[in-house]
This record gives sequence, structure tokens and C-alpha cells, in this order.
Amino acid sequence: MLFSLRRYLSFFLLMAFVITCCMMLFLNMMTRSTGLVLTHDYVEQAAKVTFVNIVLLSLICTVIDGIRRKFMIGRPVRQIIQAADQIMKGDFSVRIPPIHSLGSMNGFDVIAEYFNKMAEELSGTETLRTDFISNVSHELKTPLAVIQNYGTMLQQPALPEEKRMEYAKAVTDASRRLADLITNILKLNKLENQQIYPAIETYDLGEQLCECLLAFESTWEDKALEIDTHIAEGVLVDTDAELLSLVWNNLFSNAMKFTEPHGKVSVSLKAEENSAVVQVSDTGCGIPSEVGKHIFEKFYQGDTSHATQGNGLGLALVKRVIDIVGGDISVSSEVGKGSTFTVRLRRQKDEEPEKNSA
Repeated sequence: MLFSLRRYLSFFLLMAFVITCCMMLFLNMMTRSTGLVLTHDYVEQAAKVTFVNIVLLSLICTVIDGIRRKFMIGRPVRQIIQAADQIMKGDFSVRIPPIHSLGSMNGFDVIAEYFNKMAEELSGTETLRTDFISNVSHELKTPLAVIQNYGTMLQQPALPEEKRMEYAKAVTDASRRLADLITNILKLNKLENQQIYPAIETYDLGEQLCECLLAFESTWEDKALEIDTHIAEGVLVDTDAELLSLVWNNLFSNAMKFTEPHGKVSVSLKAEENSAVVQVSDTGCGIPSEVGKHIFEKFYQGDTSHATQGNGLGLALVKRVIDIVGGDISVSSEVGKGSTFTVRLRRQKDEEPEKNSA
């Protein structure tokens, strides 16, 4: 709106005050310096001209201010309102372009920057929600289908006892997998919301690595993968074993998932001064350097060809666990040759067990 009565009155009062004061000073100085006496008609004529000038100047200033507001305030406000309206409608891809006034950043640029960050976070949250529902629904269907199918077969009156026991065991195993799945979902949700605190215990890290690796035996046998292990004995760590099992399971799963049949997956554990160093390597597709910079970020899918196999949270959760237990994780990779994930954890010093045993 180019003309506003309120702004016009503000400019009118300001102009009236300033110009009246200036005219009075001017006339006072002129009469003193020249000794002339101003007649009543002259003063009245001057007042009328001054009043008209004030009206015109106030109108001009109001229009100029209206034009300034339209382009410098009204347009940025409309952009922000339109973007907010799209966010309210569920479109989290909207972004506000930089809003510069006279070639320099202003307060609207700061608002736009924070708005874009908010939209990005909301987009990530929506991605997590949809992926979570999709993946959990898929994972729940498998054990539920097994329970339903074997439960139906168990209702056959003439079913032999041997088959009955076999079907009952299948139902029990499926129920256990379902319970474990739900437990892990709740655990990961608490981990993401920082509601899990490490339960410190001393244990042999090599034994844990072997146990987690053996859980993937069927996977590496199906793909005919070569498994190479170099695991040092007696490497003890003081940390949360249950949380770290999430790390190894994710790293082993990714290594085998991205390695082609007849490829190679290597796992090593060695002690370096006060650290236990675990390396998980594969001969898979590798990770481009640009992808490697973001691989531990939430929702980031580096390899879109495998996007249906995960929701981009696995390595982000691995990073969160490593941060919680006070460790460090890094990745080195070469496209077409494979990747190596290196995890460093604080280990118990060799002399500490002897002191404790003494």
C-alpha cells in the first residue's frame, strides 16, 4: 500500500514542526538584521504558503516511504508468508532465496537463513517418519506372516506330532524375532532422543566381535564371501557392550550388503597404546570423497541404488553410539575398490587386570 493515512499524519506533524521552527527562526533573524517590520498580510501569506508546502512534502514523503516499504519490506514478508504457507501444507522442500537490500544483508536474510534451516530439519523429520513407517511395516510383516501361516497349519487335527513340534518352534522363533525387532526399535528411538546412558562394564572386545560376526554367517555363505579376521586376544574395554553391538552389527551388515558375491570382508582388532582399534573392510563399490563427508549424517543416502535397503540412519546411529561411549569413527574409501571403517575405543591397560587380580 503506497499511501497510508497514519504515515501521512506522522510525516505531516513532523514536517509542520520542523518547517515552522525553521521559518520562525528565519523571520526572526531577518527582522533583527534588517530592521524591517513584517505586516500582518505578509505573515498570513507566508503561513499559507508554508502550510501548502508541508502538505505537499508530507504527501511526497508518504508515497516514497510506501514505495520503499513495498519493495524492501512488503516483498520479503510476502515471500516468508508464502513459504510458511507451503510448510503448513506439508511441502518441506520450499526454501527462501537470499533477501538483500541495496546489495547488503539485512534482518530478513537472517530470518530466511533460519527459516531454511527449520525447513531442512522438518524435511529430515518427515523423511524419518515415512521411512520408519515403511521399513517397520515391512519388517513386521515377515514374522507376522510366519506366525499366521504356521498357526493355521497347527490347527490341522491330523497333524503328526513331529510336524506340530516343528511348526510350534517356527512360531516361537518368529515371535522372538518380532520381540527383538520391537525392542531394537524402542532402543534406537531412545538413542536418537538421548535417553540411553552407557552401562559401563569390562569385557573382551574380541569375543564380542566374533559373536556379532557369526550372526551374519548365513549372509556371507549365501554370497560366497571370503571372511578374513585378525583379532587380537585379551583386548579389554570399559564401555557399554549392548550399545557397541549396534555398531558392529551395522558395520558388518553394510560391509556384506555392499560387497558383491565372491568378494572379501575383513575384520581386525589390535591394541595401540591406550586404544582398541577395530577395522571393518570390504571390497565393495566404495564411497566417493564427497559422499564420505556426509556419510554419518542423518537421512543421508550415499548410494541411491541401495536406498530401499535402509533409511539412511544406520551410520548416523553408529556415530551417535560412538560419541556416547567416548570413541571415534572414521572411514577411508576408494571407488571401485572398497571401504574401511576404523573405530577407536579406550581400552583397559594391560597392567590393570593384574592389579585387580592381586
